[in-house]
Amino acid sequence: MVLGFSIALIVFSLLLMLLVLMHKGKGGGLSDMFGGGMQSSVGGSSVAERNLDRITVVIAVLWFASIIVLGLLMKSSG
Repeated sequence: MVLGFSIALIVFSLLLMLLVLMHKGKGGGLSDMFGGGMQSSVGGSSVAERNLDRITVVIAVLWFASIIVLGLLMKSSG
C-alpha cells in the first residue's frame, strides 16, 4: 500500500512540474507551443489556458492527498 502511494506521489510530482512549466508567464510560456498562445479578446484567457489551470489544480489536489495518505500510512505502520 505504501509502495503504491509512493509511486503515485512520484507520478503526480512529475505531472505537476510539467503542468506548471506549461503555464504562461509574463512573456509567454511552453503553453504557446501547444496552441495556448491565441488569446480571446472577450475572456481574457484562452480555453486551453483555462483547461490547463483546471488540470493543474486537480493534479495538485491529488498530489496533496497522496502526501497526506502516505503520511498516515507510514505513521500507522511505524
